Amino acid sequence: MVYNEDKAKALIMDEKAISRAIMRIAHEIIEKNKGIENVIIIGVKTRGLPLAMRLQEKIEKIEGCQIPVYGLDITYYRDDFDKDEEAPKYVEEFTFDIKDKIVVLVDDVLYTGRTVRAALDALVDRGRPKKVELAVLIDRGHRELPIRADFVGKNVPTSKNEQIRVLLREVDGTNSVLIKE
Repeated sequence: MVYNEDKAKALIMDEKAISRAIMRIAHEIIEKNKGIENVIIIGVKTRGLPLAMRLQEKIEKIEGCQIPVYGLDITYYRDDFDKDEEAPKYVEEFTFDIKDKIVVLVDDVLYTGRTVRAALDALVDRGRPKKVELAVLIDRGHRELPIRADFVGKNVPTSKNEQIRVLLREVDGTNSVLIKE
């Protein structure tokens, strides 16, 4: 699905800006962790996973070796999901080892912090990482939980009635970040 840019209030990032932000975040991850030993990247589905894969590519170009990337569906862990229901099959498919790893959790937009909280719940259900770091393409503010990103592509102050729309080639057929009312 290609999003109609005519309905957007503003273009926040184009394809080149997104690529530059991912390259900067890749360098920051390497620098903060003094390399990539024991680092894994986990992308929150849907748009966090392609961003995680792009980070992996950039880190591989810089460091010359590949680090693991996994996708994480946090639907079952959301605070608006009825826990009386049986855990869906995708929760059982979360089999990768995070014990004693440095986990870089990747998402497209950081807003209230509730998605990140759900992702953290999903991670600790499966093991105890050495450390969890958060990388987001856009931080728009308006936190409801005490969560902040370690790596941010761009801070975009917004009003609560505005929306940030991240479009990625792998999901939407185009690369851009838009703001709309």
